[in-house]
Amino acid sequence: MARGNRLARLAALGLLGVLTLTGCSMPNNEFWRFGWPEGITEQSQDMRELWTGSVIAALIVGILVWGLIIYSMIAHRKRGDELPKQTAYNLPLEIAYTIAPFIIIAGLFFYTVTVENRVLGDKNDPDEVIAVNAFKWNWQFVYPETTGTDGQPVNTVGSSTEIPILVLPTDRKIRFEVASADVIHSFWVPEFLFKLDVIPGNENGRDNVFQVTVREEGAYVGRCAELCGTYHAYMNFEVRAVSGDDYDAYLAARESGMGTSEALESIDQPGQSSTTTPLELFQQKNLDQQQTGG
Repeated sequence: MARGNRLARLAALGLLGVLTLTGCSMPNNEFWRFGWPEGITEQSQDMRELWTGSVIAALIVGILVWGLIIYSMIAHRKRGDELPKQTAYNLPLEIAYTIAPFIIIAGLFFYTVTVENRVLGDKNDPDEVIAVNAFKWNWQFVYPETTGTDGQPVNTVGSSTEIPILVLPTDRKIRFEVASADVIHSFWVPEFLFKLDVIPGNENGRDNVFQVTVREEGAYVGRCAELCGTYHAYMNFEVRAVSGDDYDAYLAARESGMGTSEALESIDQPGQSSTTTPLELFQQKNLDQQQTGG
């Protein structure tokens, strides 16, 4: 019984460590990210800390379990032909390893819901609004508060030979209103540490809206993260994060009639995607269809 009490106390101590470390603020360096990219948005910090805390909690549980297995192998190894003393049950230990998993699950659930509510709960008072339209197998990005030379909002749409570029300002609160024209797609930028499944048919956008604040300038690949058909693998885009002044100049250039590439070059940005390119197979198929009239 004394040994069982010690093991129960050890399990309780490990459980306390799991819950404590899961809720701690974690350092942001490559080691503690455990393979995750460094987030570039204000919201990504919360998600990275949840990931780091969850991994540490899993490691503590794993080390505890491995330790108990090794202890049992050593302490209860065969020492002869005599049958060891048999015990029906160890009540304190059984209670500990029955209750502990439920407490761990409850703790992880609590922190997950807290982070999710914090990330998805902020949908008001955006500085910028961008509509994202997903379709098989490409993207359209619309800036609804602008007016182009045709009287319609400025937009960028991809093709089989050109990666669409989504230009975003840094240090501004950006509201994304995402919609799908056909099947379920998923808007995913790895450096956002976030993806949103886009379910068609929800016309008010209530479930397909999120908001971020980008903190780092640069070019970042974006993808569809939901298997959506034959050419799902080709459904990439690029996020180009620029300063607020460059973003305003870009939109002004687009409103004057420039295309995406020209407008980007006017603010000293590459006119074509630098993080991803159309796959050669898809380009060749498009060329074959054009030549055959298909």
